[in-house]
Amino acid sequence: MKEIRGRSGASRIIFAVLALIVVVLVVNAVAALWVGDAAKWPVAAAAVFCAGTWERCLLRLGRSAHLGIVISLPVLVVPASSSSFSPLVAAGLVVLGVLMVGIIRRVRPLIALYSAALAGIGAAGIAVVSLALSLGGVPSHPALAVGCAAYVFFVIGAESLRERITMGTRSEQRQAVSVVRTVGLAVLVGALALLSDHWSAHGLPLMSGGSAGVNTLIVLLLLAGVALALTAHTRKVAMRRRLLGLIEGTLALGATDMRAPSTVGVRGVEAASARDAAMETSLLLRRSISDTIGVQSVRVAATPPRPGEIGVAVEFEPGRTEYVIARRDSMDVAFTEADRSALAALAQTASAVLMARRNIGGLTTRANSDPLTSLPNYGAFHETLTNINEHREYSEALAVLFIDVDDFKSVNDRHGHAVGDEMLREISRRLLGSVRSEDLVARVGGDEFAVILTHLTSVEEATARAERLKVATEPPLVIEGISFEPVLSIGLAYSAHREADISSLVHDADRSMLGTKTARRHLGAKKKSSIAVSPHHSSYLNDVVVRAIDDDRLDVAFQPIVSLVNNQIWAFEALVRYSDSDVGTVSPATLVEKAKSLGRLDALTRQVATRAMAAADAFRRVAPTVVCIAINIEAVQMLPERVGTFLEELAARYPDLSLCLELNERSVERVPMEVRIQAERMRERGILIALDDYGSQDSSVDALVRVPMDILKIDRGLVDDLDDVRQREVLTALQSFGDSLEYSMIVEGVENQRMADHLHAIGVRSAQGFHYGVPHNQQRTLARLEKHGAAAIVRRVTTSLVAQDSVSAGGGTAS
Repeated sequence: MKEIRGRSGASRIIFAVLALIVVVLVVNAVAALWVGDAAKWPVAAAAVFCAGTWERCLLRLGRSAHLGIVISLPVLVVPASSSSFSPLVAAGLVVLGVLMVGIIRRVRPLIALYSAALAGIGAAGIAVVSLALSLGGVPSHPALAVGCAAYVFFVIGAESLRERITMGTRSEQRQAVSVVRTVGLAVLVGALALLSDHWSAHGLPLMSGGSAGVNTLIVLLLLAGVALALTAHTRKVAMRRRLLGLIEGTLALGATDMRAPSTVGVRGVEAASARDAAMETSLLLRRSISDTIGVQSVRVAATPPRPGEIGVAVEFEPGRTEYVIARRDSMDVAFTEADRSALAALAQTASAVLMARRNIGGLTTRANSDPLTSLPNYGAFHETLTNINEHREYSEALAVLFIDVDDFKSVNDRHGHAVGDEMLREISRRLLGSVRSEDLVARVGGDEFAVILTHLTSVEEATARAERLKVATEPPLVIEGISFEPVLSIGLAYSAHREADISSLVHDADRSMLGTKTARRHLGAKKKSSIAVSPHHSSYLNDVVVRAIDDDRLDVAFQPIVSLVNNQIWAFEALVRYSDSDVGTVSPATLVEKAKSLGRLDALTRQVATRAMAAADAFRRVAPTVVCIAINIEAVQMLPERVGTFLEELAARYPDLSLCLELNERSVERVPMEVRIQAERMRERGILIALDDYGSQDSSVDALVRVPMDILKIDRGLVDDLDDVRQREVLTALQSFGDSLEYSMIVEGVENQRMADHLHAIGVRSAQGFHYGVPHNQQRTLARLEKHGAAAIVRRVTTSLVAQDSVSAGGGTAS
């Protein structure tokens, strides 16, 4: 309360001071005109008009074209009327012009007074600065121009001070001022002031000889015309920005994922997904509004917008209407009908997207639910299990329970379907009540249920939780006056690690359930629910891959990339290798695929990249022509939170080497915008981007522009028959395309000199393949360089060609 009172008192003081400044300047100007020459009244009117036009022309000084401090230039009236009025009289005319604009625009009195006083103080300040410079020996015209230029910095200082006073510690701050824009505007203002002052005194070119009053009148009207033209231009730019913002905002909102959550039926997950969808849409909407209409802040509130703000109601979540409110600073351009229309259009798009998501979610829920018990059905169960398995930590355990209700068919036949249905509903309620919110219960058959138990640490814990579930379902239940004692056969399969094939876990749980049911039937066991634990074990190969990556056991092989111009090696491609004492050699494809499914792909990439860069540095010391090392990664791995930051720091440690990231064509099919931005960022830091295996699948020209790149690597599938003129024409076209788009081309799969000659004749400048060397480890590669230097071809006694493609760190294939 004290703070509010303090601000209210401060506002009254500021209002009084501003009003005093405005009154003094206006009274002084009117008095001077009243006692002066009446012939100057038309000039004074033109000065007021000119000041008003420049007050409406708002120029921005922020780093963004539509955000940041705004400035108007009514003080240009001072140099333009210097031949007719004194600086203080001109300042009064400026204040009058600014006040008239405030009245026409119906702005609040305090804001109108602030604008007028700021312009008046600035105009008076111009006189003070120019006088001081004149006393220092600076000619009057340049001195006045410098004073006008200083006005720009005066406004920035005043506005920054006002922000600090009015906003305090609030987070909604303006963008930083652009130094380039500020300096450029100051120079422009100084030039306009210099010309206006000169033309006012001596007349425009080809119009000299007129009186000072006529010259001043012409210059003022000319300046007003410039202001009107600038205002029209800024409005046109704003309209173009709104149009582009609407298009981009609509595309961004429409591109949100409308699929239902893949953990259907997990309590809390679907509600959380709806909240996440609402938050994502709210974030995109606020960002789109900010980019489209240019605002200081956009917020979501439960109350309607306040005066000076614009807003629209949006139902982000069913039954809860909120307002998306845009706010501009009080000194900024007032909101227009076009701004309101743009806001409404974006909000309507967001509402349509949210409604579509809810409708799709409802349809998906109905499609994935059992109508009798409302539990997830078998399809939803399997999808959820797959999702949980793929996104759990490698060492995070889970268990699957398959549950069968014994003798359910006899209940149905003896007592009718209504009794049987109620029994299933009650059992489903008991199952739900005995598991945690993050677990899942599903009905997967007529009398069969399945349960996913998550966040386990041991098979004993899984068994104990299954036992509690069994106990919860054992009490008798009474339906239509008949008492029933449910008997369940429960099969449990426990998974200690992420599964490469989750279906095997389901199969083992089902088999265990059938086993206990058969045993009870054949052995005449007592009619009580029972649990059978499957001997399921996670894949041993998974453990092998995890140990290889976590214990830093991976090997790297290197295949040369050569220049067809000088027949020298200029780069190597690093290829991952691993051999286990028990399993034997793990194929690169299996190694990479397992690493990906086990959440170890980034760790594999970091290990390969570290070894590759160190090895390349050793190669370069022996053969200075070796200046590049290539590794394969998936496009999404470039993001900073994946391996992007790590690779940037790694590349920076080897300034004499270029790191090349090869992206296979599959990984760039649906690449998000943030990946493209990151690719540009990495290129700016000297990291090369290559599109690998082009031509290996249904390649299209679109793939060449999805991600910024430096190198295009042609798959062997496009060069397997270079005697065919069509292949040669395709390569020629790709080489010409590459020259136009300024990227290099490397052809893979070169196996003999004839192929190399064809490629050289076409104009291809780099190649890779067994003709130049099979992949070898660092030691053998270094020995080759020490013996033969960077020669592209060395005489080999024997060469072992591997039929299978080598696979690199990120899953791409290499020749």
